[in-house]
Amino acid sequence: MDLQTQVNAKVDYKGPNVTFGMLAEQFWQRELGTDQQKRSHTTVATYRMYLRRYIRPEWDSHIATRIAHWAIEDWLERIKCEHDLAPKTIGHIKQLMGRVYEFAIHRELIPDTCNPVRKVECSTASDYTATVITPEQARAILDQLQSPENVLLLLVTVTGLRCSEVLGLKWGDIDPNAQAIFVRRSWTMDRVGRPKSQASKAPVPCIPALAEYLAAWRKESPYAGDDDWVFPSFRNKGKTPRSGSSLVTDHIKAAAIRAGVIKEGDKRQFGLHNLRHSLATSLISWGMDFKTVQTLLRHANPTTTLAIYAQGIDANRLAAQDAMMRAVLHPVSDVVQ
Repeated sequence: MDLQTQVNAKVDYKGPNVTFGMLAEQFWQRELGTDQQKRSHTTVATYRMYLRRYIRPEWDSHIATRIAHWAIEDWLERIKCEHDLAPKTIGHIKQLMGRVYEFAIHRELIPDTCNPVRKVECSTASDYTATVITPEQARAILDQLQSPENVLLLLVTVTGLRCSEVLGLKWGDIDPNAQAIFVRRSWTMDRVGRPKSQASKAPVPCIPALAEYLAAWRKESPYAGDDDWVFPSFRNKGKTPRSGSSLVTDHIKAAAIRAGVIKEGDKRQFGLHNLRHSLATSLISWGMDFKTVQTLLRHANPTTTLAIYAQGIDANRLAAQDAMMRAVLHPVSDVVQ
């Protein structure tokens, strides 16, 4: 007898047949299956890991409608300490457990009043502060790198592209005539995926000076066709992009240490995403209007994102990118104030 039949046959929803494990299994099969298109492969992999490692071992045998919200709160606090989990991770685990319950309610497997996660209170505030560097420090790191790593660093520094986005670029995505870079895919966990969000699909400005650096690297690269990766893996003979983790560890962070930007043995996270934070910080400090910075970084906005990104590349964002590039490559006095 399948779960739907078991539940529909019961009048007492607090009976022993409907365990959280049964709900989680249905959620896994319907929402995290190999043929689902609702979520990116990275989100699916993360959800599966949270369910397998944390949620299901604790709650599978419990009757779903009898799990108390305070018991979930105590459990979240316990696994936070036992596994040294970040507050943000705890928030994601809580959210996923709530998604399982909402899925079950939507499928009419349990009553719509039986989601204890709705009442769960836990702190998800993070004490993490991103390391932000100045344009001068970015230039110091740049000087420690060779091609193509220096081109990649410059590209991320002045565009704010995410690591997964820059690794997912192909030469055909770059259009110097339109002064734009088109984000059509991402590269994460050794797979091609979709851009992070609708806002992430917006064209990224590409000023002529940046296009020249990219064109120079394209002439050097043995993989320079429109369908080739901009930053290919030479080990894989251009069939895949570079590995983001090794790129950061072996090149970007190592160069930052050599440049004296970060200290040897510094345990703080430092990688390409720090350059995205740094771009925003620099532009705002120079007086760039917030809306231009927001659209340059392609941050989602629930009410205006689609209208904004439909306009493509505008003069303000090109000017903002130009200011950042000149700050990195030229004296501070050249920066537009």
